[in-house]
Amino acid sequence: MGARAGRRGLFEGRAELGVYGFADAGRFAARLTALLGVPGAALAEHRFPDGESLVRAPGAIARHAVLVRGLDDPNAKLVEVLLAADALRRAGASRLTLVAPYLPYMRQDAVFEPGEPNSQLVVGRLLAQAFDAVLTVEAHLHRVDDLAAVAGPGARSLSAAAEIRDWIERHAPGALVVGPDIEATSWTKTIATAGGLPWIVGSKQRHGDRRVTIDFTDVPEVRRAVIVDDIASSGATLAVAARRLRRHGIRSIDALVVHAIFAPGAARRIREAGVRRIVSSDTIVHRSNAFSVAGVIAAALAPGGEG
Repeated sequence: MGARAGRRGLFEGRAELGVYGFADAGRFAARLTALLGVPGAALAEHRFPDGESLVRAPGAIARHAVLVRGLDDPNAKLVEVLLAADALRRAGASRLTLVAPYLPYMRQDAVFEPGEPNSQLVVGRLLAQAFDAVLTVEAHLHRVDDLAAVAGPGARSLSAAAEIRDWIERHAPGALVVGPDIEATSWTKTIATAGGLPWIVGSKQRHGDRRVTIDFTDVPEVRRAVIVDDIASSGATLAVAARRLRRHGIRSIDALVVHAIFAPGAARRIREAGVRRIVSSDTIVHRSNAFSVAGVIAAALAPGGEG
């Protein structure tokens, strides 16, 4: 079936919807079932001695099955997600939605050097073939504006801007909202202006996986700032941005990200740059998780969600 089902409404009635999660996505799946008021169950997983996986669907499956799994550490998880899609269809699902709060390989959206693949298209096509719809939060898109162009017409990248703004209003009222990269101008402005907050974006140049330079202009005289970014992996961007802001006299700096990849040493690098608090959403399980985006997903699955 896959993308051939197009953009039909995701929600076909509460009695027809079920949420199914891998063990590592159990908390997020439980939040979804509670918000939607629908049944939920865990998938059974088995790993053979040779490293291959076996996935089993639990009991009777709803006609519209929602599979939940964050795809950080993607090379270890993508095959199991595709196996689960097949298992759920064979067990009775006529419509299948993947909820991947974090969706990988989206930044590799072009052939940058001869001989390289377009990884975004490769992964997108696999998901489009297996699922009728794909829902994620703040996909890391650059040259492609619409996730549907990558993972089929039922794919949507949902915004966490309202949840970010709510966290800032509760924990850093009046703070300057800082986007470290001009590509995030629209997102940063959306977060800030709805709450009446000042905002700026930086001009970033990347010189490698762990080396960036960032410049800010027209920095207002404020004492508190929150750097917002969709993803943090090496921590280099947040650390450089924080040091730049401190040079402009800002002493209270928090860093807020949606997807907490955080490679080893990343959190330490950010704190050493003068960041007071590091917070993230629950798209990836991490000790910095401070707010949930399950409500964003639930709203897209609920009646009228235009999913």
